[in-house]
Order: sequence, then C-alpha cells, then structure tokens
Amino acid sequence: MSFVLLSGPIYAALDLGTNNCRMLVARPVERGFAVIDAFSRITRLGEGVAASGRLSPAAMSRTVDALKACADRMRRQKVTRARLVATEACRRAVNHADFARRVEGETGLILDVIAPDEEAALALAGCAPLLEPDRHRALVFDIGGGSTELMWVDNGADGRHIRGMTSLPLGVVTLSEARGPDLMTPDGYERVVADMAGQLADFESSHDITPHLAQGTVQMLGTSGTVTTLGALHLDLPRYDRQMVDGLDLELSDIRVVVDRLMRMSVQERARHPCVGPERADLVLAGCAILDAICRLWPLRSLRVADRGVREGVLLGLIASEGEAS
Repeated sequence: MSFVLLSGPIYAALDLGTNNCRMLVARPVERGFAVIDAFSRITRLGEGVAASGRLSPAAMSRTVDALKACADRMRRQKVTRARLVATEACRRAVNHADFARRVEGETGLILDVIAPDEEAALALAGCAPLLEPDRHRALVFDIGGGSTELMWVDNGADGRHIRGMTSLPLGVVTLSEARGPDLMTPDGYERVVADMAGQLADFESSHDITPHLAQGTVQMLGTSGTVTTLGALHLDLPRYDRQMVDGLDLELSDIRVVVDRLMRMSVQERARHPCVGPERADLVLAGCAILDAICRLWPLRSLRVADRGVREGVLLGLIASEGEAS
C-alpha cells in the first residue's frame, strides 16, 4: 500500500471486527481517496462470544490497546473526521455498551455498531472498483471473523444495486471455535463444508442464482483475510504483498490446490508461513470451508480477490457526506 502526502481534509475509517482492528487514514482526491496511513492488528475481540454472549475482559483490553494506537495516529495525522464501525462481535455481545463506554473514555473514539446489511453495503462500496462493467450480475461475499455476508448484486449502467443479502453468524473465529476438531480431518472438513452449503441454500432458492451462471454474466468477488491469504499462497509470495493480491483472479481449480496444501500442513507449519502467520494459523481452514461452500454451490470459473472492503466503504461514505454538506 502506498502512502502520499496531500493537502485538504483528512478522514479516518476504522473497521472493528471479530478478529481484526483495521484503520485507514486518507485525503480525498479527484477519484476517491489517497491513503496517508494504515493500521491493522489482530485483537480477537470476539473470542468466546459465541459461547458466552459476552466480550471477555482480556479481549476488550487487547482491543482498547489497539484503538489507543489508532487514536494516536489520528492525532498525529490531524484527522478532521472519523468513523469507527463495529460488526458481529459487538452485535452479539450483551456487554457491548459497556465496551463502547470504555472505548470512548480511554481513546475518545465513538463506537458505531452497524447492522449486517450496512456492513454488506460498505464492503460492496469498498470493492466496487474491482467489479467488471461487462458482467451484469455479481456474487460478492465478505468472510469475517464472526459472520459471513453474501450479496447478489445488479451491476448495470445505472450503478450497483443489491438484489439480495444474507448474513450468516459464522466467520473464521466463530466457526473455528464451534467446529475446530472437525476442520483438522478431511472427512470432518467435508462435513463442515456441507453444513455451510446447507445454510446458503435458502439464499440460492430465494434468488435463483444458478441459472445465471451458465450465461457467463456473473462475476464472483470475495473480500476477506481468507481470500487474500489464498491468493498470496497461490502466487508463492515470500511475504504478503497487497499490490500483487488485490484484484487477482483465482481459478476455482487453483483454490482447490491451495486448500489441499493447507490441509496437509500442521498448525505449526501454517504459523511459520509468512503469508499465514501464527495469528491466522488456527483460523485459515475455517475460512477455506466457508469459501469452499460458496464455490461449490455456485461453481463459477474464477474468483476475484479484493484486499479492500468495509474501511474503504466507510471512507467513501465520509467523503460523500462531507461533499453533500458543503
């Protein structure tokens, strides 16, 4: 990711997910924005929430520390307007209001817990530049830490319209916690994939997506740590490189090869791989299972990888709202 210095208002977009705390600081330019600074830290805010219904003290402390670092960067960059959106972990947790008060008291940041449909819309807005104009429909998904959002999108000359959206309360953290042992064996992994496909079947029947696939007018676009990790592994990168991965088209056959490779690796081997790392080593197979379910239910030829999403959508929204107000 390149960083530039320009003049004008400065915006910050923070995406507080179940697994990650990520921020972009940017200035508006003629077409979108130019990034000044970026931050990403795995905090696992949603660790254990699916079982307990509460954010744990340790997870909240880890996340507040990360948000303090974000607030410090925002002050240094003289941010003029910011938005901090929180997703599935805070949606689920009964003590999310207590956490929000702590965040505001210790960092000055105001937590905005958004609904799944807004999360999906922000992810789509952030990924939109990667949609192909000659594909009239798109299947767009975001595999998060605590949930997975799936969108069936019209991509026409008059803009993009979400025809349908679903949010499954399963992401890489929640699925790993619920089905971790199953994911470690081939038979167990297949059972998880089948269960996930079953949960997506209602979305297929509601929107009758499959007949459109044969027409060649549907694009599949995925945004998440899962798809970017698989993209980096497919390219055999010595370390993760966003410029190489963002916008990459992965054949579904290539995805199968990489998933099989990850299945053969131990947790320790995955942790040592520079494009997986210790913080994702125990989560990546859960993401693969969700992705496998999507690809098997809708077997398009390829998937476009997006290393962009909610943060970019938030930034574009901030810039647009400022323009409307002026």
